[in-house]
This record gives sequence, C-alpha cells and structure tokens, in this order.
Amino acid sequence: MAGKVVVNLATGLEDAERVTVAFLVGGAAVEQGREVTMFLTKEAVRLALPGHGEAVACEGCPPLSRLLEQYSEGGGTLLVCPICFNARKLSEGDLADNARLAGATPLWEWIGEGDATVFSY
Repeated sequence: MAGKVVVNLATGLEDAERVTVAFLVGGAAVEQGREVTMFLTKEAVRLALPGHGEAVACEGCPPLSRLLEQYSEGGGTLLVCPICFNARKLSEGDLADNARLAGATPLWEWIGEGDATVFSY
C-alpha cells in the first residue's frame, strides 16, 4: 500500500476524546500496513512518556493506554516536538521506545518524496 500517514496531534489529556480519535486513526493505519508517524506538539508531547496515557475518554471508548500500546506494537512511531518538550522541562531519557525528539525538518525528511496522508487533531 503506497503512501505514508502523518497524524498531527496538538492536544493532550485535556481533550482525551481528541487523543483517542487520533490514536484510533493511527492504529487503523498501522493495521492496514501503512508507515505511520504521529507528530506530537504542545501538551501532546506528554503522551510520549510511558504511563502518561492513562485515560478513558468516554463511556464506551477504549482505554487510551491500550490504543497507545497497539499503535506502538503495530510499528507506529512518535515524533516529538523538541521545543514543546523542552519548554515543559521533560527528560528525553524518559521517552517511550517508539518516540524521539524531532521537529519540522525531520518530519519532512521522514515524509520524503512520496505521498503522505495527513490527519490533524
């Protein structure tokens, strides 16, 4: 299947439903065999820290921790805005295994010359 998928997420647990939808979309893409990265900015950078995604957004929603695990196990990666991350005085050594600090230029390098589908939450 051609094309990469970028999920841009600028919302953290202050809007757990939006985060849930982003990880449902990202998880569905990895299940379809797509190469997927989620670009985390603003408060979403905290989701790259293990144990931070402990929430259930709504009645009937899957636990966010399960969605994060499925996304990671499926090969989904997290590109974490270094400016946002450092502004919150977080530690790079605490990042999840599938996460790395990377700004706009590394995001464009990851996309490359091919097609990319972008979702933004």
